[in-house]
Amino acid sequence: MTIQNAVIGIGKRRVMRRVGRALPWIGIAFAIVGVASAIRNKGFVRGSVDSALDALPVVGSLKAAAEFVRGRDFIPPKRQTA
Repeated sequence: MTIQNAVIGIGKRRVMRRVGRALPWIGIAFAIVGVASAIRNKGFVRGSVDSALDALPVVGSLKAAAEFVRGRDFIPPKRQTA
């Protein structure tokens, strides 16, 4: 292993450590945007329930898979008046 390869390896590890520390914050930001969008589209109660179900690890994955297969949401958006 050359010195250049060792320096590159150390740099990669440092970058990956920084990215790994930032990922939870990025996930939280996406979750907040998702909750706000769900509440705006479905109303407070329906959006909150939908977001709570999505936040549960196994339940959220199963819900997402079932919605994908069905082609529509379990909790429909509120009616839009024209």
